[in-house]
Amino acid sequence: MENEIAIGADIGGSHISCAAVGLNDLRIFRDTLTERAVDNKASADEILNIWAEALSDSIKKVPGQLIKGIGFGMPGPFDYVNGVCYIKGVAKYENLYGWNVKDAISERLKSFGEFPVRFMNDVSAFAVGEALVGKASSAGRSMAITLGTGFGSAFIDNRIPICDGPEVPELGCVYHLPYGDNIADDYFSTRWFLGSYKKLTGRTLSGVKEFAEIAATDKTAMNLFTEFANNLGKFLAPWLIKFKAEIIVVGGNISNAYNYFGKTFEDSLAREGCTCKVALSELKEDAAFIGSAFLLDDKFWAGIQHALPLM
Repeated sequence: MENEIAIGADIGGSHISCAAVGLNDLRIFRDTLTERAVDNKASADEILNIWAEALSDSIKKVPGQLIKGIGFGMPGPFDYVNGVCYIKGVAKYENLYGWNVKDAISERLKSFGEFPVRFMNDVSAFAVGEALVGKASSAGRSMAITLGTGFGSAFIDNRIPICDGPEVPELGCVYHLPYGDNIADDYFSTRWFLGSYKKLTGRTLSGVKEFAEIAATDKTAMNLFTEFANNLGKFLAPWLIKFKAEIIVVGGNISNAYNYFGKTFEDSLAREGCTCKVALSELKEDAAFIGSAFLLDDKFWAGIQHALPLM
């Protein structure tokens, strides 16, 4: 069977990355990989033009220039059914509010012909990629989390994101759940590390990379990794148990420092009675390419229709 090809696009806070993926073998065509820096405070037209340029570059490198469509892993709030952006109240992409991204991208790429442009939550795309060919590929039920600027999460059952029902939180993710003085996103993200460290030492760090670089010789930084890991395990364990997850896959920028908190996190889960496996993502952004491109698989697309409005 001919290997149908789709473009998978991962929308980050300050960049777009995209690549062609074979839908039959889920192979990424490395020579089509394209990345562009994006000013997330730019006008909607400027943002969309850069996205279209990146996608165009990937499409041009596809053999025969024939693609089945484009799948986006897109942060929310977003109407994943109709392709309309509702990001507001955060310091990125606010100028896209109310724009139909689906129509805007289709118009900018019309010289390549007509094809579907589809959307899914960015963390769900990562989780689906891990379930297809990553660390969760042998599991029926899995959870994936991304630790970085925000606290991303998704629950997967047989490759399909689960966004409602008694076994998962509302929206099928955990960032918005009450925790501490506010919500979980405030405690399991980069800003918790930087804010806590500054409060304790008066020093301002540039990010978790710098935080990890000093951890080996800085007791305060190491103690914060330990506190973070213990709290993360206590917070996630009840949901992993409730969902009957066989494995949790950890990704995101903070996961690059897993050697400083991974063992403590795993021990914390075990103390809470959670026996699921824990794995560090090896695919990283590749998982997002694969998961978003897989939106063009007809069977998968039919299977997630009920979940898209809830993301």
